[in-house]
Amino acid sequence: MNITLSQVLELVGKLDDTPGDETPRERFRKFLKENIKDVGSLRDYVEECLRNSGEQYNYALQDLVNHVGSFLGFEVTFGRYRGVPGEIGFDGHWKSPTGFHIVVEVKKSEVYSIRTDTLVNYINSLISERKIPDMDHVLGLYVIGKVDPSVKQLENSIIAEKRERQLRVISVDALLSLAELKSQFDISHEDILNILRPSMPSLDPIIDTMTRLASVPPTEVTETAVEEKMPETEKEEVNYFLTPVKGDETQSAEEVVRYLVGEEKIWAFGEKTPYRELIKPGDKICFYASGKGVVAHAEIATKPKRIDRSDIKKLRGFPWIFQLKNVKLYLDEPVSLDANLRSKLDAFKDKDQSIWGWFVRRTQKITKRDFELLTKRF
Repeated sequence: MNITLSQVLELVGKLDDTPGDETPRERFRKFLKENIKDVGSLRDYVEECLRNSGEQYNYALQDLVNHVGSFLGFEVTFGRYRGVPGEIGFDGHWKSPTGFHIVVEVKKSEVYSIRTDTLVNYINSLISERKIPDMDHVLGLYVIGKVDPSVKQLENSIIAEKRERQLRVISVDALLSLAELKSQFDISHEDILNILRPSMPSLDPIIDTMTRLASVPPTEVTETAVEEKMPETEKEEVNYFLTPVKGDETQSAEEVVRYLVGEEKIWAFGEKTPYRELIKPGDKICFYASGKGVVAHAEIATKPKRIDRSDIKKLRGFPWIFQLKNVKLYLDEPVSLDANLRSKLDAFKDKDQSIWGWFVRRTQKITKRDFELLTKRF
């Protein structure tokens, strides 16, 4: 039986900075170290944090992000939930066996502006206390839960203040994907450090590229394999697809779905989108909003056609557009891809269910049964 994050938090009690070995904070962190040993479970808990509001979930997210650090090979020191005078208020301090340090600041979202000098001051204080040798051996890392337009403002602030060599920004989704890559492939801790020190402040594009390349073998469901799971009468009738949706600097993933799928009743694929040539009228497609779950589904009304819709920013680079009909939106009641649901999906048969980020990183061809499970039709 899988225990949810809300159940764990109810058992451990209200998280706060009360010191002691048997406090709710320490019980929760002990639970993570002893029980959450695969990235899939960690991703489940992170997504539960992002779906829920309140101080308890904000504090839990901070601890979960720090737990990701241990998956990446760092020795992790958990920080305080709230800053107090006389103590360094970092959210997390990760020490590499190589002697390199990462000072972490976790933000569930960026509704409020962030002062970059705060994180820099934490780093300077740790250097002053000789917990970090010098600026050449440390990086400040902002981990963002819900990526929204303000993320670009933070990146721009880092560049404008010439702190590219001091500070970096990464979404929690990309950080989890990095942990998945390390667990699945021959990626060393030193490789992780190289990834975390690129030339630009945002890490997501690099990790997105790595994930797409590395996820091809486990995610590639051949047309024959999918067809074998379908009744004979359906092999030439209906294809079923799951496609991921990400936000950008102007819209969240849910806003993209609401506008393109709900209002315009269109969707678009790029030149290299898997299965684009299979798309035809009558096929069904569902939409996974990053960090939320499946939030909509529709019937495909036309074959993809190369159409210039550069007037819609989100469609730039995605020229193959097709019409949708019979659209159903459930943006406020997403279908979470939790462990219980994954255990029922054909897509995860004979696969390690503790690793599941690959399933929502690129367009997938799925079975009718999986489509019905993902769209609340069972």
